[in-house]
Amino acid sequence: MKIGANNHRLFAEERKAVILFLWLFNLLFYIWDIYYYYIRSFIGGRGGGSRDGLGPSIYILMLIPLVVAIYQLKKGNVYVIKYLYLAAFLIIDFIDNLVRYIGTNHHFATGNIVEVLCIIFAPIFVNKKYFWSTSIGIIGKYILFILILQDMYVVFPILLYLLISAIALIVLTRFYSYIHSLTYAYEELKKKEKLAVIGQMAAAIGHEIRNPLAALKGFTQFQQENYPSANNYYPIMIDEIDRINSIVNDLMYIGKPKKIKFEKASIEEIIAYTLSIAQQQAERQGVTVETIMAGPLPPLDCDEKQLKQVFINLIKNAIESMPEGGRVQIHVKVIEKQQKLSISIQDEGIGIADEDILNLGEPFFTTKKDGTGLGLMVTNQIIQDHLGEIKIQSLLNEGTKVEVILPILNIRSN
Repeated sequence: MKIGANNHRLFAEERKAVILFLWLFNLLFYIWDIYYYYIRSFIGGRGGGSRDGLGPSIYILMLIPLVVAIYQLKKGNVYVIKYLYLAAFLIIDFIDNLVRYIGTNHHFATGNIVEVLCIIFAPIFVNKKYFWSTSIGIIGKYILFILILQDMYVVFPILLYLLISAIALIVLTRFYSYIHSLTYAYEELKKKEKLAVIGQMAAAIGHEIRNPLAALKGFTQFQQENYPSANNYYPIMIDEIDRINSIVNDLMYIGKPKKIKFEKASIEEIIAYTLSIAQQQAERQGVTVETIMAGPLPPLDCDEKQLKQVFINLIKNAIESMPEGGRVQIHVKVIEKQQKLSISIQDEGIGIADEDILNLGEPFFTTKKDGTGLGLMVTNQIIQDHLGEIKIQSLLNEGTKVEVILPILNIRSN
């Protein structure tokens, strides 16, 4: 069995758990069984006696799954061993008890401590499927005994194992919660480390690019004024310089996020400004933009410049998703119950695959051929700094809806 690098640690931990389980299972099974059926009766003065049911042959039968488990362990099939061992024990123990009680008047008075081990040990594997297989398998076995033996004495072990299973489930749930918290903390730490590296690089690169870029744009505008006959080329050059400058601005923001200055601002004016910036691009691509302002909108506590950058990024993304034209609808409304403002931008573009939506906002992840993945990352950061949230819904070849939700009164402004 070939193991990928990402699964090596999980494989190693599973192998350790399986080996520990095999040791504990067999030690408890043989020690408890020999004590219960031979040593205990000898100490009690009732004589050694022989084991009922399958008798001593049960020990040989239980060696078979052990041999198979060792073989699977050597082959690297560690994930099947626990299921194999559980199934083998349940079958052998079921037959053993049927042989012992069928055709007799004896009340059910047996069980095995390894059943308690199996249930309690199940959370160690951190596998809900195995936990439920263990609990349902063991309890189900005793339910079958009730149906076959018609002996209500079997109810006691069922109640006991239900209680133990409930405790084990609580432990397993806590394991999952703890692992989820550790995974989340690790991902956040990894993300922050990545952002720190990107930030250092971005600050250095952005600073070096910005100065010559300003000179280049000034010279291009000067040439445009002096040679009006070549106007077909200069606007393209200026647009490309502005695009580079936009990327540099994103890099500079990542390298050194700007301090937010919360002031009262009009969302209508912010949207109007961003539309004036994107209007030329929309006209070139045959895109129409519709704006719906639902009712009177209260002033917003925000950093106006940063929110302008947010909506410029989002509206440009919507326009660029429709190279052959289409419609962008911007809908602004108040969520009164939450005292928040909702700004949604919906396009009729190519859409985004479900698996890509989860990665949007990650450094350098982009679905556009000439994108950098920085614009949405900066957008996410600005919205988070405003204590807001962004929601993205998309269908391939139908369009994308991006909703930005911002608190009207921001506690950070106080």
